Amino acid sequence: MKENEDVEHTIPELPEEVVNGLDQIETAVDTDVLKKLNEDMLNRPDDFNGFKKLEKILQRREKAFNEGEKIDWALGEALAYASILKDGTPIRMTGQDSERGTFAHRHAVLHDTEKQRKYSPFHGLEGVDTSFSIYNSPLSENGVLGFEYGYSVECDDTLVLWEAQFGDFANAAQVIFDQFIASGRAKWGQIASLVMLLPHGYEGQGPEHSSARLERFLQLSAENNWTVANVTSAAQFFHLLRRQAAIVGTEAARPLVVMTPKSLLRNQRVAVDHTELSEGKFKHILEQKGTGEDADAVKRLVIGSGKVMVDLEEAMEKRDNTDEIHFARLEQIYPFPEKELKELLKNYKNIEEIVWIQEEPKNMGSWDFVKERIQDIKKVKQKLHYVGRPYRSSPAVGDPNVSKAEQSRIINEALKLD
Repeated sequence: MKENEDVEHTIPELPEEVVNGLDQIETAVDTDVLKKLNEDMLNRPDDFNGFKKLEKILQRREKAFNEGEKIDWALGEALAYASILKDGTPIRMTGQDSERGTFAHRHAVLHDTEKQRKYSPFHGLEGVDTSFSIYNSPLSENGVLGFEYGYSVECDDTLVLWEAQFGDFANAAQVIFDQFIASGRAKWGQIASLVMLLPHGYEGQGPEHSSARLERFLQLSAENNWTVANVTSAAQFFHLLRRQAAIVGTEAARPLVVMTPKSLLRNQRVAVDHTELSEGKFKHILEQKGTGEDADAVKRLVIGSGKVMVDLEEAMEKRDNTDEIHFARLEQIYPFPEKELKELLKNYKNIEEIVWIQEEPKNMGSWDFVKERIQDIKKVKQKLHYVGRPYRSSPAVGDPNVSKAEQSRIINEALKLD
């Protein structure tokens, strides 16, 4: 082969009809099936001595299907994994403290307080013989992620997940993203459906624990090479995981990058009624309930992604005279949901300005990725504005009080309030 001669792709990029076909995948699970899976995950071997305080917390999940109760992020995730196993797809997960969950929400492995043994609730699902493997990994992101990517390529019947303890821990594995995961299909025809869970959100924890560097993944997004999502409800995460499991080993297989929450893990605003798991599917865009009810009155559309939209929801409820504002959450950023956004703008014909809101600095986050795409969709007379942090070299400030003040300013500016 001559130097610099192009290598013919053995597998082409995913065609549009395959990508669009993801929306046709049925991800809802019957309520009775979910109830049984939930019950099985709460069972323990007769001689197992669980940590009493933790068991008391977990047993509350038994009430999740009662009227008026909600399914939080942790249970939504657990039910997604349990139902995927029941469907016959093996699951493998690794990451620092992934067994418990960095923020103590998952508890996929329990420890006997009197004997040297462990037990996983996912191993006690009745009638399920599909393997579930989960491992706490060392702080060697480059090596661990590289191994899991290879595992996903070779074992194309398994849903493989890698979780960073904080999203920015992925920095140490950036070469794996750049050289292999983002372009493996284009360069070598390697097919993978690896899921990467990257905790992301600005809660005043400083520059090392705020940003999963969302902008880097969007810069690498092209040719339908992967999906980048930033979801804000337990149901959305449930359906997204099940959709990903459904494409394992198929023509539509591709990696999934998810900006997962931290503080939202226990925020009841992301909790859902169980019917949202037994009905519907993943939505690229979520319109905020309580806004935009009078379509003709809406003059300002605020679009954003992730935790900041939940903050915005909370702030909106404390204000009056918000009839002219409508909120829309961009749950899937890439592939960009152009069709859905066009339909949204069509429904609100009197919009005068569109605001993109984000927590990240202006040179980070999604702004550089979405601005041209929104420009191409909006009407000429509609103005497009940015609301967020200014250009910065560091992902976040180090003082929690300054961070809180910045967040308040961003929310108020999006609402056009003093």
